[in-house]
Amino acid sequence: MKTELLGIEEGLDKAARLIKSGEVVAFPTETVYGLGANAFDGEAVKKIFAAKGRPADNPLIVHVADKDSIYGLAENVSSKARAVIDAFMPGPITVILRKSSRVPDEVSAGLDTVGIRFPSHPAARSFIKACGVPIAAPSANVSTRISPTSAEHVFEDMNGRIPLILQGGECGVGIESTIVDLSGDAPTVLRPGAITPEQLADVLGSVTTFGGKVVVAKAPGMKYKHYAPDCDMAVATSAERAAADYLANIGKAPVVLGKSDFIEELLSLGKCDYIDLGNDDESVMKNIYSAMHEAQKKHGYIVCQDFGDAGIAASVMNRVNKASGGKRV
Repeated sequence: MKTELLGIEEGLDKAARLIKSGEVVAFPTETVYGLGANAFDGEAVKKIFAAKGRPADNPLIVHVADKDSIYGLAENVSSKARAVIDAFMPGPITVILRKSSRVPDEVSAGLDTVGIRFPSHPAARSFIKACGVPIAAPSANVSTRISPTSAEHVFEDMNGRIPLILQGGECGVGIESTIVDLSGDAPTVLRPGAITPEQLADVLGSVTTFGGKVVVAKAPGMKYKHYAPDCDMAVATSAERAAADYLANIGKAPVVLGKSDFIEELLSLGKCDYIDLGNDDESVMKNIYSAMHEAQKKHGYIVCQDFGDAGIAASVMNRVNKASGGKRV
């Protein structure tokens, strides 16, 4: 299969035709690039799993072009769910709701719930609107590998697997959406993201964060290995430990990922290869996946700064800890 890369303006009509004919298309969102299919077409949705090598019991998120579409996909949208929808959509958040009968089991992995998202990226919304149907989409990468934040990242994984990638520049947020389960009585964050539990609590009054053993995954990113580079990766709690681990793995052509001040401290301890992720947590969130993509191309070992457990830094660390397999130095 030949994979085309087309800009939004030149590729939108073709992308919509492909979706309507039961094919899959990669498209940009504000979080990461998605790999989409008609959410009402179970056979088309199966092609997403085939292209990614994704386990069939890992549910997908349905993307919509407007808030009204949410109510046709879900039953019993509670007042709490409406409050989250009104406060944070369009934006980098997914709500888990009881699904309607219109949502096929292929999307929800046989569960009675479905994740729904209304992205803020204008290209994503134009794409979904042109298709005329909600779009089921996970990240547009081979399963377990680093999520893509550019069309080039998608091409590296999906070339020959899918017919079309819509180019929309780099993603502004840089990690996947926050997922909050609103299908029951207690709002629960299943996957952290740019919208933090603290922000959700301001709207909901209280919110819990899932921390138990996953038996049945209600949301993506819970059950399986994710976000992993091709090379080994570790998390360092200080510049001193990063420097020591760098030297211990010098034969693997290591590289250090960190904030600007962390890198400055690191370089005071000796010369090393590094990727500066920026000065603040927002920059780190935007740059972490692109840095990991860059690192795995040129290096055989990655040492990443521990960014902490507060706010969006905790969301970034959710990805980094899974990418590193929990290895800490």
